[in-house]
Amino acid sequence: MRTTVRIDDRLLVEAKTRAARSGRTLNQVVEDALREAFARRDAGGQRVELPVFRSTRVMPGVDLDDHASLLDLMDGRDR
Repeated sequence: MRTTVRIDDRLLVEAKTRAARSGRTLNQVVEDALREAFARRDAGGQRVELPVFRSTRVMPGVDLDDHASLLDLMDGRDR
């Protein structure tokens, strides 16, 4: 269907740039962007309940404020 839509100038430039880089038409880029936005909105309405575990014990030598050490520990690497 043919229609007229007013788009912010900067968004239009970005859409045209993405279309040119990907070898697609402006219409295809706009359609894909709308599909993605609608899919995200539809998927975002689901609430997921995750279990919560509370513990007052921390392994010896673990510093919960040291993110790099925690990642190394989870990956099985010694620092």
